[in-house]
Amino acid sequence: MSAEQVSGLCEQLVKAVTVIMDPASTQRYRLEALKFCEEFKEKCPICVPCGLKLAEKTQTAIVRHFGLQILEHVVKYRWNNMPRLEKVYLKNNVMGLISSGTQSILEEESHIKDVLSRIVVEMIKREWPQHWPDMLKELDTLSKQGETQTELVMFILLRLAEDVVTFQTLPTQRRRDIQQTLTQNMEKIFSFLLTALQQNVSKYRCMVGAPQEQEVLTTPQKTDLAQEPKAQANCRVGIAALNTLAGYIDWVALSHITADNCKLLEMLCLLLNEPELQVGAAECLLIAVSRKGKLEDRKPLMVLFGDVAMHCILSAAQTADGEGLVEKHYVFLKRLCQVLCALGSQLCALLGSDCDVETPANFGKYLESFLAFTTHPSQFLRSSTQITWGALFRHEVLSHDPLLLAVVPKYLRASMTNLVKVGFPSKADSPSCEYSRFDFDSDEDFNAFFNSFRAQQGEVMRMACRLDPLTGFQMAGEWLKYQLTAPVDTGPMNSKTGEGLCSIFSPSFVQWDAMTFFSESVISQMFRTMDKDEIPVNDGIDLLQLVLNFETKDPLILSCVLTNVSALFPFVTYRPEYLPQVLSKLFASVTFEVVEESKFVVSVQAPRTRAVKNVRRHACSSIIKMCRDYPQLVLPNFEMLYNHVKQLLSNELLLTQMEKCALMEALVLISNQFKDYERQKAFLEELMAPVAGLWLSPEMQRVLSDPEAFISYVGADNKIADPVLEDPSGLNRSRISFCVYTILGVVKRARWPAATEEAKAGGFFLGYLPSGTPMYRNPCTEQVLKLFDNLLALIRTHNNLYMPEMVARLGDTFAKALDMLEVEKNAILGLPQPLLELYDSPVYKTVLERMQGFFCTLYDNCFHILGNAGPSMQQDFYTVEGLATQLLSSAFNNLNNIPDYRLRPMLRVFVKPLVLSCPSEYYETLVCPMLGPLFTYLHMRLSQKWQVINQRSMLCEDDAADDNPESQEMLEEQLVRLLTREVMDLATVCCVSKKGVEQNTTAAVDGDDDEAMATEVTPPANAELTELGKCLMKQEDVCTAVLITAYTSLSWKDTLSCQRTTTQLCWPLLKQRPRYGELKAVMEQIPDIQLDSLEQFDSKLLNPTLQKVADKRRKDHFKRLISGCIGKPIGEQFRKEVHIRNLPSLFKKVKPSLETDVLENEDGEGFNVLFEP
Repeated sequence: MSAEQVSGLCEQLVKAVTVIMDPASTQRYRLEALKFCEEFKEKCPICVPCGLKLAEKTQTAIVRHFGLQILEHVVKYRWNNMPRLEKVYLKNNVMGLISSGTQSILEEESHIKDVLSRIVVEMIKREWPQHWPDMLKELDTLSKQGETQTELVMFILLRLAEDVVTFQTLPTQRRRDIQQTLTQNMEKIFSFLLTALQQNVSKYRCMVGAPQEQEVLTTPQKTDLAQEPKAQANCRVGIAALNTLAGYIDWVALSHITADNCKLLEMLCLLLNEPELQVGAAECLLIAVSRKGKLEDRKPLMVLFGDVAMHCILSAAQTADGEGLVEKHYVFLKRLCQVLCALGSQLCALLGSDCDVETPANFGKYLESFLAFTTHPSQFLRSSTQITWGALFRHEVLSHDPLLLAVVPKYLRASMTNLVKVGFPSKADSPSCEYSRFDFDSDEDFNAFFNSFRAQQGEVMRMACRLDPLTGFQMAGEWLKYQLTAPVDTGPMNSKTGEGLCSIFSPSFVQWDAMTFFSESVISQMFRTMDKDEIPVNDGIDLLQLVLNFETKDPLILSCVLTNVSALFPFVTYRPEYLPQVLSKLFASVTFEVVEESKFVVSVQAPRTRAVKNVRRHACSSIIKMCRDYPQLVLPNFEMLYNHVKQLLSNELLLTQMEKCALMEALVLISNQFKDYERQKAFLEELMAPVAGLWLSPEMQRVLSDPEAFISYVGADNKIADPVLEDPSGLNRSRISFCVYTILGVVKRARWPAATEEAKAGGFFLGYLPSGTPMYRNPCTEQVLKLFDNLLALIRTHNNLYMPEMVARLGDTFAKALDMLEVEKNAILGLPQPLLELYDSPVYKTVLERMQGFFCTLYDNCFHILGNAGPSMQQDFYTVEGLATQLLSSAFNNLNNIPDYRLRPMLRVFVKPLVLSCPSEYYETLVCPMLGPLFTYLHMRLSQKWQVINQRSMLCEDDAADDNPESQEMLEEQLVRLLTREVMDLATVCCVSKKGVEQNTTAAVDGDDDEAMATEVTPPANAELTELGKCLMKQEDVCTAVLITAYTSLSWKDTLSCQRTTTQLCWPLLKQRPRYGELKAVMEQIPDIQLDSLEQFDSKLLNPTLQKVADKRRKDHFKRLISGCIGKPIGEQFRKEVHIRNLPSLFKKVKPSLETDVLENEDGEGFNVLFEP
C-alpha cells in the first residue's frame, strides 16, 4: 500500500466530510458523501493508515474526529480478523496520539478527547488483561507527560468503568475478567486518582492564590494572568479526576473509599468550598454516602458527622446560598441537600444496629443545617428533605433523642409555610417563583409536583406528631383561629363565581387550604397517638364551636370549613350534644348556592361553578363519612336525620341525583346499626318506595326494555335549537339516574352486623355453606331483586344503543352522544387539565355534553350495581334462576358494537368483582358459563385490534397521528393497550393465586405507556392456580380461550401487558402443562420455536425432583423458548452487531475453545501477550 494511495483516499474523504458538515450542501450531495464514507469504513482494506492520517493534528477538528471514528470502527467491527502486527501497529499509534497527537488540554475539542478515549477502551475490552498486561503501567507513564495526557487517561478509566460495570456492554466472561482485574488493581487506581487530584488541586490553589486546606475559608488572592492557563489546566484535570472517581465510588469495595482514615472523604469535603470543583466533589460525596452494603463497612462514613466535614458542608451551603439565585450555585445546593439526606439515611441504618454507633456529637448541628434546607425558598429543596425527616422521626433510637424532639416544633412551623401553595413559575408573588422557573416547565408541572409534595408532607407531619401530638394540635388551633378572624383577601384576580369571591390563587384561599391540610393531618394523628384521657377535649370543642359559628358565602373557603368540621368531629364523641349543630352545618351546605344580587331579574340562572358543586358534594360526603365512621354516635339522632333528608328529597329540583343518593346512603349506613333484620328491611322498603314506584311503572318498563323508546324518553332523538339553555328531557334523564344511583347506594351500603352473634340475634344469619363459609341475608335483597329484571333490561337496551341502526336514530344535536367525554380522552392521552378551569368557571355544559355524561355515568353505575350485588346479597344473588344466562343476554349483549372505552369499565367494575367474590359452590353454575364465551370473544376482539395496529405500524405512513398526540388513531391505540391490560388482569385474577407477589410499581396513570415506568413484577415461586383457575382449566372451551389469550398477548406491542402476563399468568399456567395437553399446541405456534428444546423443557418440567433446584434455570429456558415472539427495542433494531471474543479465562480452568485455539495459533505462533511493553 503506497503513501500516494493513502493521501489520495484521504483527500476524497476530507471532501466528503466537508460536504456532509456543510449546511449549504444539497440533500443529494450529502447522501452521496455519507454513502462514500460508510462504504469506505465497511470495505476499505487501508482504513487504519487513512484514519491515522486524518487524525493528525494538522487537520481540522471535524476531519480529525472522522479519522478517529474510522479507527474506532476498525476496532469495534474488524478487530477479530486483523493480523497481530496490525493490531500492535494500531495500538501503538493510538497511544502515540494520546502522547503527542492532540492539542493542549485547554485547546483540544472535547469530542476529540472523547472518541480517542473510546478507541483505547474498545481495545482494552478486547485484549486486557490477558494480552495486554501492562495497560495500566502504560497509562500511568502517559499521565506523567502532563495535564493533557492525564485528563485523557482519566477519560479512559471512566469510560472503561461505565462500559464494564455501569452499562455492562460486553459478554459476561469478558466483563468478569476485566472487572475482577480492575478490582485487583483498585488500590493502584485509587492511589493514582487521588494523587492526581491532590497534586493538581494544590497547583491550582497555589496559582490562583487560594488558601491551602488548613485555611480553606479565607479569601483567595487574584490570579497572575500569565499563570491563568496553567491554573485552568490543573483545574481541568481536577474536574476529570472527580468525574472518574464518581464512576468508581459507586461499586468499588467501601474499604477503598474509607482507606487512610477516610482521606478521600476529607479531601472531597474540603473541595466543597472550591467554586470550580465543588459540584464534582459534592457528586462524589453523594455517591459515597449513598452506598449500601454491610453495616460494619459503612461505619467509617460517620466521619462526615465530624467537626471538619460538618464545617465544610455548612459553610459551602451558606456561601452558595448567599450569592443569590445562580444556576451553578443552585445545582450545587441541590447536591449538598442530597448529601445531607443520604447522611441521615446512613445514620438511621447504623444507629441501633449491632455496629456500636452512637448518636454523633454534631447531630444538633446536622439537624439545624437540614432544617435550613427545609425552610429554603426553593420548593424543590424543601421537598427533597421530607423522606429523611420521616426516617428520623420514626427511628427507634433517634425518635427519643432530645435534640430531635426539640426540632419537631420547628419542623411543624416550617411545614405551616411549606403547605402554602405558592411558587408557580408564571407568577412573582413569592421568592419561590424564581426557583420554580429553574425546576418546572409550566404551572401544570409545578401543580402536579406540589400536590405530591404536600401529600408527602402530610405523612411526615403525622410522624412528627406521634412524637409531640399536643404541640401540633396547639399550632393547628392557633392557625385556625387566625384564619377565622382574618379579613378575606381575594387578590388581584377575581373569581368568576361571583364578585368578591376567592379564586384558587387568592391569598386567603391559599392560606385556608394550607391551614386545613395541616389541621386535618395533626388532629387525626393526635387521636391515634394520645390516650383517651389526655385528649384536650375542651380546646377541641371550643375550636369546633368557632368553626360551626363561622359563616361565609365563599364556596372555596366553605369547602375548607367543612373539612375542619370533619377533622374536629372526633371531639363530638366526647360531647354528643354538639351533633345536631354539626348536622345543621352540613345540611345547610348540601343546598349551598351563591346568590348574586342583581338589579335585573335573570330568567335563567347561571349554572353552578365547579367550586359550588364541590361544596355541596363535600357536605354530602362528610355526612356519609360521619355515618360510616361514627354510626353509633349518630344513631340516637336517626329520626332527625331521616326527617331532614325527606324534606330535602320532597323538592325534586333542589338537589342533584348524586346529592339525593348520597344522603340516602348515609341513612342506610345508620340503619345498619339497627341490628334488626325486620326493622331494617321495613326501613329500606320505605326508603326505596319512590324508586320502586317509578322503576316498576308500566311506562318505565317500556322505556327500559326498548332502545327506540329509551332514546325518545331521554331526548336523544331531538334536534335542539339552543344547545345550552334548552333541554326538554332533562327531567326524564334525572329520574332514571335517581333510580340507578339509589339502587347502587343501597346495594353498596346495606349490610348485616359484622359480629356473628349480633347477626344471629338480629335475624341475619342463615347457616353455613358446605365449604364452612357463613351465610347471611341482606335486608335490601328483596327490594333490590324486585328491581333486578328492569336493571338487566336497561343494560341490554344500553348495549343495543350502539347498534348502527340505533346510532342512526340519534338526533342531529346528539349524533355524538355515545362518544367519550373530553375529560376521559384527556385522562387516557395523559393531557393535563388547565389549572384554573378545575374550580373557577361556571359549568356551562351543552345539552350534548350533559347527554354524554348521562350515558357514561349510567353505564358505569349499572355495572357497579352488578359488581356489588355478589358481596352484598351473596347466595340470594348467586342463586337467582338462570343468572348466567340472564347476564349473558344483557351485560354481554351486542359486544361487537360496544366501544373499548365502555368494555373496559365493564370488565373492571362488574366481571372482576363478581369473580373475586363468588364462592366456589357457584363456579360451575355461574362463573364458568359466563367466562367461557367472554374469554373466547375477548381473544378474538383483541387479536383483530392488534392486527390492525401492527399493519398500521408496518405501513409506516406519515400520518397526522405521529405529530398530533390527540389524534383519533393514537387514542384508539392507547385504548386497545388499556383494554388488553384489563383483560390480562381479569385472566390473572381468575386463574392465579397472587400470594407473595412483590411489586415495584410506579403508579401508572391511564395512558402512561413509558417503558421506563413499567411495573416490574416478581412472581412468587409458588404461584399456583386458584380454585376457580382449576375449575376453568377443566372446561375445554374456557381453558383454550384463556391459554391462547395469555400466550398470544406476548406478541402484542404493549410492554406493560407483556411483562405482567409473562410473570403473573404464563408461568403459573405453564406449570399446568403436564396436566393440560392444549398448552403444547399453543406453545408450538410460537414463531421460531425449536421443538427439541420444547421436548427437553417438558421432560424437566415433569421431573418433580428438579422443581426447587432449577426454578431460575427453567424460567431462563422458557424465555429462550418464547424468544421468537419477543421483539427488539426500536433503538437496537438497526444497530450493527459488535462481537467481542472471550479470551482464555483468568479465574478458572476451562476446556480451550476452538476460537481460542485459532487465535493462539494465528500466524503460526502462540502468544499470550499481544501488546508487549
